[in-house]
Amino acid sequence: MDYIVRAMAANGQIRAFAATTRELTEFARSAHNTSPIVTAALGRLLTAGAMMGVMMKGEEDVLTLRIQCSGPIQGLLVTADSKGKVKGYANCPDVMLPPREDGHLDVGGALGLGVLSVIKDMGLKEPYVGDTALQTGEIAEDLTYYFATSEQVPSAVGLGVLMNRENTVRQAGGFIVQLMPFAEEATISALEEKIQKISSVTEMLESGKTPEDILQELLGGLGLEITDTVPTRFACDCSKERFEKGLLCIGKKELSDLLSEEKPVETVCHFCGRKYAFSVEELRRIARK
Repeated sequence: MDYIVRAMAANGQIRAFAATTRELTEFARSAHNTSPIVTAALGRLLTAGAMMGVMMKGEEDVLTLRIQCSGPIQGLLVTADSKGKVKGYANCPDVMLPPREDGHLDVGGALGLGVLSVIKDMGLKEPYVGDTALQTGEIAEDLTYYFATSEQVPSAVGLGVLMNRENTVRQAGGFIVQLMPFAEEATISALEEKIQKISSVTEMLESGKTPEDILQELLGGLGLEITDTVPTRFACDCSKERFEKGLLCIGKKELSDLLSEEKPVETVCHFCGRKYAFSVEELRRIARK
């Protein structure tokens, strides 16, 4: 089962999150029929979104991670809530690129130049929006840069997706470790030393390590204290009623054009790929509204 672990260390000087997200990443791969490189990119962003979602306090808070980019993927969108539910999609799900020289999937090449936007809707008049330029396109480094520049929170972010030969998801997960403003120099130095020594997220997961074990690798010896565990999953709240509201919003002329074809209309959810059909009679009823 996919889940996120929340923790503190060094008497509250460090807060940390770690997650295993294989099932939700595999759900996204299956729903969108993504190529391996897109699965890796989307899986990383979904993992980050799930962890950043549970950082939020409010029951109704919603986080959106959006990447707009020049590479062949063209963009990614992920939304998450504070309860561990996350969903997302890639603009171009079937991108194929040769691997990097080290044999890893070239996620940075698939994204290219672009902008990472973090949007937090916390029920205020305006949502918080933080935009930063992509640094590497590998997503973990881009989020590290975002936290440092937009939120002024020194952070270490690790994200990974490992594929099976038949292109299903073998491992997926990640961590976010953040220093609080009052962190002491000794704590910062000890954490930096730990981070330099750890292996990649996928290597740790593949060796059987749980999110708790990953945090132990990162923060063992620094007074690690696991505070709680949150289940996480790919969850889409689309419905036929929502799509009906969408059809109501497209305008009389567009609805008339649809009706003039005398054919049923099929709508598809961007996030989960679920399809909703509207018969000609249903379209007439919507038009009468």
